[in-house]
Amino acid sequence: MRNTTGGAAPSDALVLFGVTGDLAHKMIFPALYAMAKRGVLDVPVVGVASSPWSLAQLRQRAADGIRKAGRIDDARALRHLLSLLRYVDGDYNAPETFMALKQALGDARRPAHYLAIPPSLFATVIKALGAAGLADHARVMRSSRGRTRSRRHGRRSTGS
Repeated sequence: MRNTTGGAAPSDALVLFGVTGDLAHKMIFPALYAMAKRGVLDVPVVGVASSPWSLAQLRQRAADGIRKAGRIDDARALRHLLSLLRYVDGDYNAPETFMALKQALGDARRPAHYLAIPPSLFATVIKALGAAGLADHARVMRSSRGRTRSRRHGRRSTGS
């Protein structure tokens, strides 16, 4: 993703918690497709959910969400987005899930974590990210009433 953070290093991966849910299907995948069409999506996109899906199933779900949100008019951008997808299946309460996430992130050191999960799971996931060493230099965002709230280095700010 291009650096639009005003000097802070850009994120080098996007992690989507709740990637098999409705929010990802209806809104996030179409938004990522739009980014791919503009040429600004160039980081791995790692989906995390407690659904026993294969990567092929996740890619199909993403393409379906994009198709239902409008039309797919750029096959190259769609292929690019789908090539960036990774998937981690696991329980948010299990440390093994976050170790698998760490492995899926590879060399990424500044991931953006997007919480498309119920608010009751926010604290669980954030604590587990810290315990797994995945919170340093990371951004954590959640959707709330149409606005995204971001936590970075212990400060909270509301974006538009």
